[in-house]
Amino acid sequence: MIKRILAVEDEPDILEILQLIFSGEGYDVKTSSSGKDVFNIIDTFDPHLIVMDIMLGELDGRDICKNLKSNRLTNHIPVIMVSAHPGIGRTVEEVGANDFLPKPFDIDELLERVQIHMS
Repeated sequence: MIKRILAVEDEPDILEILQLIFSGEGYDVKTSSSGKDVFNIIDTFDPHLIVMDIMLGELDGRDICKNLKSNRLTNHIPVIMVSAHPGIGRTVEEVGANDFLPKPFDIDELLERVQIHMS
């Protein structure tokens, strides 16, 4: 069974890189540049894991994560948060995120974390 990853990132270049990395590893990948679509995408795509930026333009990924983790229909989905602000990583535990990676992230480390949370 092919595992599905939802990548949410407002920077088009990083979103494209995530798409290439994950699809190159054999994952089925859906991307979104806006946090507004997350719940709709989850309904149709049913991801096994979400990789999400913290700063999503008009939305804060931590708020989205908190909503995901407080909803019984989505709280089982592991969320890996990423941010260019490494100090902000401490706050992701408070909202229930499963992991945090500072940008720029090492591709091998990202894939290792994805693998851990997909198991």
